[in-house]
Amino acid sequence: MAHEKNHDYHILAPSAWPLLGALAGFILLFGSVLYFHEVTSIMMIVGFLFVFYVMFGWWSEVVKESHVGDHTPVVQIGLRYGVVLFIISEIMFFAAWFWTFFKHAMYPMGPESPLVDGVWPPAGIETFDAWHLPLINTLILLCSGAAATWAHHAIAHEDNREDMKWGLVIAVALGVLFTIFQAYEYSHAAFGFSGNIYGATFFMATGFHGFHVLIGTIFLLVCLLRLQAGHFTRENHVGFEAAAWYWHFVDVVWLFLFAAVYIWGG
Repeated sequence: MAHEKNHDYHILAPSAWPLLGALAGFILLFGSVLYFHEVTSIMMIVGFLFVFYVMFGWWSEVVKESHVGDHTPVVQIGLRYGVVLFIISEIMFFAAWFWTFFKHAMYPMGPESPLVDGVWPPAGIETFDAWHLPLINTLILLCSGAAATWAHHAIAHEDNREDMKWGLVIAVALGVLFTIFQAYEYSHAAFGFSGNIYGATFFMATGFHGFHVLIGTIFLLVCLLRLQAGHFTRENHVGFEAAAWYWHFVDVVWLFLFAAVYIWGG
């Protein structure tokens, strides 16, 4: 037959999602600028909801594609490459925050800068004790990563859906606990975001990581819901594999933050 598929690749049909995604991102960005200038928050909220709508609709179509057999082994390799490239881009993103933190820590600006360097942390800044709540959060995140690894091993090597379920439950619960503890830590910070370079770099680096923890937790929760719906098999679980890789990336970034920002930088 002329229209019969005779290859393992997935030829995508024309879709409006990329255009809608770009439009949603523009509305969110423009609305955020207006909000930062205290004009209005309505456009930012609309853009935020629009982005979530695009994410839900687009990824729902990807899930449907996997159920109808479009995700062949060749296609799964391409999806994995895409996830790896995405994580590499995230590494570059966090490298910028580490760069600015190390730059200001090793060459702190003093009152007579650049002739005379200042001190780090800046005078009057009371940093967190790395061996209390930050250490607890480190252990929580590492245990969550171990639970995600357990879930991954259960489905990929043993086809054990029950163990995968409990691994995901533990990973999600610990991810939520990490976010709660970080919010508690922020509420007790002895320094603010503005007015000092230490607070700015600290909250940008750890705050963006916290945002990634929130995204990763939602990612794992969606995988748990999909598992309950019977979506994953031993041969086809790329969606969960992407979530597990992303979660391990979040773990590694936190280890660097804990060592650099809380221990060395404090």
